[in-house]
Amino acid sequence: MKKVISVLLTLVLLFTICVFETSAEDEITDYPIIIVPGYSASMLKYVDENGNEQNVWGISGEMILELLENQLKHIGKDTNKEELADAVEADLTDWLEMLKVKDDGTSLYPIENYFTTAEECCSANLMKVYTNGEVRHEVEIQALLAEYVGYENIFNFMNDFRLGAEDCAGRLDKFIQSVKEYTGKDKVNIYSLSHGGQVTATYLSLYGYKQDVDNAVMVVPAIGGAGIAYDMLTERLSFREEDILTFIQHGFMWEDDYDWLLKAQKLGFLDDLVNDVLIPLIREYLGNWGSLWDFIPTEYYEDAKKQLLDPEKQAGLIEISDRFHYEILANMSQSLRDCQEKYGMNLTIVAGADIPIITGLNESSDAIITLNSSTGATCTPYGERFADGYTQVNPCDGKNKVAPNMTCDLSTAYLPDDTWVVSGLYHGMVNMDDFTREIVIKNTVMDKYNDVYTSPDYPQFHATSNPSHAVFAEFDNSVEGFADKNDTKFIIKNVCREDSVKILAVSFGGCDIKVNVNGADYLKPGESAEFEIEGTLPEVGKKLITATVTYISKGSVTPFGQRTFSYTLNNGEAVEYVGENALLNTPQGEKNVIESIVNPTVKTLAQFIRIFIDIFAYWIQTAFVQ
Repeated sequence: MKKVISVLLTLVLLFTICVFETSAEDEITDYPIIIVPGYSASMLKYVDENGNEQNVWGISGEMILELLENQLKHIGKDTNKEELADAVEADLTDWLEMLKVKDDGTSLYPIENYFTTAEECCSANLMKVYTNGEVRHEVEIQALLAEYVGYENIFNFMNDFRLGAEDCAGRLDKFIQSVKEYTGKDKVNIYSLSHGGQVTATYLSLYGYKQDVDNAVMVVPAIGGAGIAYDMLTERLSFREEDILTFIQHGFMWEDDYDWLLKAQKLGFLDDLVNDVLIPLIREYLGNWGSLWDFIPTEYYEDAKKQLLDPEKQAGLIEISDRFHYEILANMSQSLRDCQEKYGMNLTIVAGADIPIITGLNESSDAIITLNSSTGATCTPYGERFADGYTQVNPCDGKNKVAPNMTCDLSTAYLPDDTWVVSGLYHGMVNMDDFTREIVIKNTVMDKYNDVYTSPDYPQFHATSNPSHAVFAEFDNSVEGFADKNDTKFIIKNVCREDSVKILAVSFGGCDIKVNVNGADYLKPGESAEFEIEGTLPEVGKKLITATVTYISKGSVTPFGQRTFSYTLNNGEAVEYVGENALLNTPQGEKNVIESIVNPTVKTLAQFIRIFIDIFAYWIQTAFVQ
């Protein structure tokens, strides 16, 4: 009898496993995936009346090196700006001339994409000719998607990115029909990035009623524009060199903190180079690009029009961009929700936050696209936050939509329950962050995370775990970014992939708790340590507290580092909201005096001194703890 029971149990177990595996496999949709790329990703060619082709966009590595080689000889200690301007203009004018757009928003020259049909744009076919990833979009993401559907089911949308979002959306609609016909499928899935997110959102707004899309994922999308375009067209451009290098660090996942190099130098020559040389060329040759005008956020649009567009001469361009800003974009929230509720689509938005625009605009962004433009959220200026006790604009059925660091309110977002905000996520760095990569890949192929409440491991608000940040920290029993009376431990993880990290000190702001990290061992890559919380969290809600983690990396050329995390207390009645903004990460409303230091060398020294003072203060505080 025991043997019979054992056999029956084994059969039941095997049946359960098989059912589970079949169910999981069935979750993967049987639809082809279209990659809608970021700005300028598609190759363009000019075809003359005799059928001769000339490449006008699709810059090769050799082309970049040649341009750099021509310009570097003009850049030195005693650089002559006029000489440099002449050299740049000589190299670029012929090329930019071919990319001109007329005053009515249409191309001046007969410009085409190299590939247009589904068969031509199928990744499996392109890989037979272009073996190193050329031509295909988002090759690293494609490789991950191909593990589920194969390259034969991935298609690259080739676009004339100079034209307005409405025109691009029409081209995407035609491409979707081509893919459907080529594959024999009745729907497609879309993975879109940046400008591709704007094109996808516009497509969904205008053509969603066709019900040709099952899943659409928009990653760091420029739905409402890109702050960098406003800075460039209106000559407000002022590079934030430190943020540019951090951007690069995140892209290469460097674990050495090289931004110290820029903190100690003044690289203002970049501003002069771009403002004096490149901006005039951009305005002369690219000033009628509809895409650049659709990139102007609505709040800056009228001002830019008054500065740069002639209402009579450029009436055609104005008509196109007005329609995008005041008809399509103004109704975007309702259009996207109709796609979900009426047409059964699964839509996902993932956006970066809490980084200033690298060209100067002082708004929370992913360095390129403002958070408001990506999501429709109500956001504070970069460096500021909502005051304690802030109440979100829309109730959202009682669901909290305010970020833990109180810098954005997603209750006004296009898709409040389907938008993930990742603090510290730089533009295009999705593949470098495990959290965001999981969401976008799974929601493209299977819609695994139906909304931000599907999994407690993937909450709506997240602080990026890019290895360049070295450490990540959260409380043990609360959703990431929040804290309450149930939390008894503070967890710190080493997110590096190579370096070991030792925690030197942890200091909390806005509350009287502490943790003892004395004697903590080095954490290997991926390892976490739990520290008991001493003291009591304030019995209030909607109050910001912070934790600053000071650490040392073994083997790094810049060993000492700090990272500050923000948390919202949910530990009692909400504190009274006085309706005023306070500065980010300073709950008492006090300015960080180091940030106000102008001299970069002095500022760097002050930041190093601050780290050592924090370590010393922590040691004094905990030296005699029993």
